[in-house]
Amino acid sequence: MPWVVDTCLLIDIADADARFGVASSRLIADRQGQGLVISPVSYVELAPAFNGMVAAQNHFLGHLGVDWTEGWTWPDTRHAFDAWAGHIKERRSRQPDKRPIADILIGAFALRFRGLLTRNARDFQKLFPALRIESPT
Repeated sequence: MPWVVDTCLLIDIADADARFGVASSRLIADRQGQGLVISPVSYVELAPAFNGMVAAQNHFLGHLGVDWTEGWTWPDTRHAFDAWAGHIKERRSRQPDKRPIADILIGAFALRFRGLLTRNARDFQKLFPALRIESPT
């Protein structure tokens, strides 16, 4: 069963981020043998990093061994529905996170896989306590 790779790790690598690039690359390389996928949401989020050039983005993902063609399912929608409803309930009682819908969709997608590789573990843990999460060190 593959790991779902969060968008932030891919951007770290694509941008050769001085702070996170090496650690993100290492985590992805270490999990490559178990399989790697991204959600359709991450595919869309990644587009600006490649100036909207599909061929360049697909080449980048293919080079990393990341499958970008995995489809969204009804169970993904149900998990996202539950997480979004819980987030809105929490939001009404405090300040909301910056961009929760993308995290909700990516986390819901990741629930049917081995887990999620991300730098933003706390954000996902709040939304999906049962989700297995690994972060670069």
